Amino acid sequence: MNIPFSPPYINEQIKQEVLDSLDSGWITTGPKVKKLENEIELFTNAPRVLCVNSWTSGSILILKWLGVGEGDEVIIPAYTYAATALSIIHAGAIPIMVDINNDFNISASNIKKAITPKTKAIIPVDIAGWPCDYDSIHELVREKSNLFSPSNTIQEQLGRILVISDAAHSIGATYKGKDTGALTDISIFSLHAVKNITTAEGGAICLNLPAPFNNDELYATLRCYALNGQTKDAFTKSKAGSWRYDIVYPGLKINMPDVLAAIGLGQITNYKTQILPRRQDIFKAYNQFFEGKDWAIPPIYSMNKSISSCHLYALRIKDIEEVQRDQIIDLISQKNVAVNVHFQPLPLLSLFKEMGYDIKDFPLAFNQYKNEISLPIYPQLKDEEVKYICQTVSEAVENVMTLNTIKA
Repeated sequence: MNIPFSPPYINEQIKQEVLDSLDSGWITTGPKVKKLENEIELFTNAPRVLCVNSWTSGSILILKWLGVGEGDEVIIPAYTYAATALSIIHAGAIPIMVDINNDFNISASNIKKAITPKTKAIIPVDIAGWPCDYDSIHELVREKSNLFSPSNTIQEQLGRILVISDAAHSIGATYKGKDTGALTDISIFSLHAVKNITTAEGGAICLNLPAPFNNDELYATLRCYALNGQTKDAFTKSKAGSWRYDIVYPGLKINMPDVLAAIGLGQITNYKTQILPRRQDIFKAYNQFFEGKDWAIPPIYSMNKSISSCHLYALRIKDIEEVQRDQIIDLISQKNVAVNVHFQPLPLLSLFKEMGYDIKDFPLAFNQYKNEISLPIYPQLKDEEVKYICQTVSEAVENVMTLNTIKA
């Protein structure tokens, strides 16, 4: 067998959606993007959704709208992909990293310690598709509202720290029975090629701000800002007599094109009935197998009415270090099974080391990372391939453990 890590899910329905876009003569932002936004609104119960060209640009857009700048702080977990921190840097603010819990997600108690009058936003990350402890995060934000120091009208209207869910992994997950996408002020999904729903490259900003904000008006504002601050999109301008436009804001050029939205449309219509259930079946099959191994720490599928989106299967191996983990990965790879590691904590990366972040300050993040292996999980996997992966991983782990026992 030859098993890749995460190929995109492409079927005939998706191909037809893309061909329909190509045949329409309109391939940039237009009706298919709008339809995808509407589908995600229905799927998540978010009041409004704006599709953009990546999670990263979506986060930059929201932080710029919030008006963060020099000296402002945004709290994030040390255990995440670099984009979480980079979006803050590009918006002109400072990423404040905190340590995590044993479920890979940000620790509410560590957030509490990190909040200062400079804190303008918190970006919790749903690692692997498992939702963060949002009740505790919201309670913290209310509790610390007396520390909040607004620096513009938007921040004054909000009157507290903005909570932006990095839901890059978690479309389809639920937190205490509620869909991700409408759990915080803003949630941003990634629609990158390896995600549960993809548009090849893309992101979806879910707007869920409380009064006095109007999410319809905010959608219109952000849509303008995502198109260079232009008051009309190309589709509207293309209509007879509609050429005139204005530039009202120094915006970004981060809109999603229709030809990419078509891929997502072909997936989202059967996500809950086919794609997500198959991911869940594979996740549960892995858990059933690895729960029988005394060396395994399987990831959480469900707890307290919360359910993972099963984006990643983040298996941990007890009592091993990086070197043993890497040896295990090498043995698995020799059997033509592609696995991965999610993620290298940010302080391990050169950019953040040079900025002064030190992995020693994040012991739980490092402890999670050093023995984590992400296994393939996608709907195209056959049952016999899942069994082969389980057996291959098990043999690799036990071979390395035996070898290290002999050496000891």
